[in-house]
Amino acid sequence: MTLQELEKTISELPPDQLTSFREWFLAFDAKNWGQQFETDVAAGRLDGLADDAIREHQSGDSTPL
Repeated sequence: MTLQELEKTISELPPDQLTSFREWFLAFDAKNWGQQFETDVAAGRLDGLADDAIREHQSGDSTPL
């Protein structure tokens, strides 16, 4: 199935099925994002960002939440 076919199929769903699809997709997307985040953390891809944030905080350049 192509992306265009998938888009057409989704656009033709009745409201109750569209709601179910939306809920499923949000959970699916969150799970995939979480897995990618864990992979990136384990590979050290975020270490530079964390180091930058720590340096900024230690130098007083951060803003309290």
